[in-house]
Amino acid sequence: MNYLEALVIGLMGSFHCLGMCGPIAMALPLKDNTTAGRILSSMLYNFGRVLTYGLLGVIFGILGRGFYLGGIQQWVSIALGVIMVLSVLFPLLFKKLSLEGVAARFSGKIKAGFGKLFGIRSLSSLFTIGLLNGLLPCGLVYIALAGAITGHSAMEGAFYMMLFGLGTVPMMFLLPVIGNMISLKFRRRISKFLPFFILFIGLLFIVRGLNLGIPYVSPEFDKAHPIKPKCCQK
Repeated sequence: MNYLEALVIGLMGSFHCLGMCGPIAMALPLKDNTTAGRILSSMLYNFGRVLTYGLLGVIFGILGRGFYLGGIQQWVSIALGVIMVLSVLFPLLFKKLSLEGVAARFSGKIKAGFGKLFGIRSLSSLFTIGLLNGLLPCGLVYIALAGAITGHSAMEGAFYMMLFGLGTVPMMFLLPVIGNMISLKFRRRISKFLPFFILFIGLLFIVRGLNLGIPYVSPEFDKAHPIKPKCCQK
């Protein structure tokens, strides 16, 4: 499994977080307004996010294990890549097919929980806000989950998603500390970068599934997964 890919998705995609999760990070109910307090608050918030991503990775890693044993993981990679590309090239089509209403209701419930937690200035509330933030519907997280599902176990899925989360930490860690220095206009401009990023990752998923024998990008299936079940070993 290409774990470097997860880290890169997090690092590159974290600029998108400026527009989406930036307001949450900058509005955190800091324990105190000192530099040390801001740093500790940001650490707890981000630890909660990464932990949630890891738990989601467990679920999608288990799904990926099923695809792997079924021998269809390469096709799953190609299918996910095609969906990503089409979602960028034909957004109107995906608007009709999307679950925006369901996502909005789910997001609304999480944000309602935020409302209560933002009124509590404690370390536990900061950690809980991070946990809930990891559940918010987000295109960047969907991309990472698509990568996690190409793993072979819950452990691989969890590790992939936690690396993705760690990739987003530098940007999200700095926001509560220097957030006021980043203008809203700049954050909105950065958020427009996401479609191009989705297109790139989608193409990468397609190439990976084509089994072209390119190291790290599209490794041969047998070489990438040399371990076979005992029943199939000669």
